[in-house]
Amino acid sequence: MLILISPAKKLDFSTATGVISHSQPDFIENAQILAERARKLTRGDLSRLMKISDKLADLNYDRFKNFSPPFTTENAKQAGFAFSGDTYKGLDFPSLAKDDMEFAQKHLRILSGLYGLLRPLDLIQPYRLEMGSRFSNPRGENLYDFWRSDITAAVNKAAAKHSDKTVINLASQEYISSLDKKSLNGPFLTPVFKEIKNGK
Repeated sequence: MLILISPAKKLDFSTATGVISHSQPDFIENAQILAERARKLTRGDLSRLMKISDKLADLNYDRFKNFSPPFTTENAKQAGFAFSGDTYKGLDFPSLAKDDMEFAQKHLRILSGLYGLLRPLDLIQPYRLEMGSRFSNPRGENLYDFWRSDITAAVNKAAAKHSDKTVINLASQEYISSLDKKSLNGPFLTPVFKEIKNGK
């Protein structure tokens, strides 16, 4: 079983993880291609591309300028600890025991506009590049063109390592659209969560 989730816009690179274990993103070279292309954009370009404020555009302009592989625990942070949106607060990676963290490393993947597909312990540097951005690149006019084949192949490869090859989608429509679902080698499920209201 492999579970797919979205990244978070909110990041936390100031809190120490206390976790030494880490891994490198599988698509770091591809991420570098995108980062180098993003470096050529002005602050105004970034603001228009992602529909963000001037303040956020300034922040992410600096982030792309400072993007500098190779990643170490000195200049990067594990993805599961770096993302801090509601999903990640619920998962609460800092509270996981070693065995639970190892399980997550094998069974959980994070879709990313810059990094493609991440494991929880993959090191990342701070960024914002939403998958739905119409960011022209060497493979096409948007990030779906850039990532779809790589992400799909990586998901198939990861799922193949498990006896249950089901892929469970907990990601947003924006991010799961980066996956070619017709090319998956196993079952694909998207749970529908409902609330009981007024007895219904």
